Amino acid sequence: MCRKRYHRPKEWPLDSDREEIERLIAQVALGDRAAFEALYDRVSAKLFGVCLRVLDTRAAAEDAMQDSFVKIWNHSDRYQANGLSPMTWLITIARNTAIDRLRATRKGHQNIDTPGLELAAPGPNPEQSAVAASEATRLSNCLDDLEADRSAAVRGAYLDGDSYADLAQRFNVPLNTMRTWLRRGLMSLRECMSA
Repeated sequence: MCRKRYHRPKEWPLDSDREEIERLIAQVALGDRAAFEALYDRVSAKLFGVCLRVLDTRAAAEDAMQDSFVKIWNHSDRYQANGLSPMTWLITIARNTAIDRLRATRKGHQNIDTPGLELAAPGPNPEQSAVAASEATRLSNCLDDLEADRSAAVRGAYLDGDSYADLAQRFNVPLNTMRTWLRRGLMSLRECMSA
């Protein structure tokens, strides 16, 4: 009876590979750029394969792999050589990064690699900016129409984030009086803005 010999798959690192990768991670934790390049050369193909299996497109997988190596650089000091394969730690980072990217695209974020999508600058467009400026001017004018102390209280509460108690102390009025000032001030602002 002939017994088959068990052969380890090629992608499994040998003990010497494991020790070398652990050594490189330790040097990366110290900020060694040469060790980081050597680690990249040693494991990037494997991590790219992991990212590609999750994301299905080469461009997205390359981006995820790049993000993974940024995380590896930033968090290599968290790796602990505890007998487990350092590849498990690296693969987990790559897989989680790829999954995060996949979730982000599923939540409606546009993929800039998809042809035909226009990239819009973040923030308001010129029309929205003009409308917002006009509304801000109207609001400022309505605030100016309130009595000076009421206006200052409303600005303090809703623009500066002051608490009702702080405002009551500043204006030397009871807390319930301050609440009344603010409620009536908001009602006056609503009427002014709707006119």
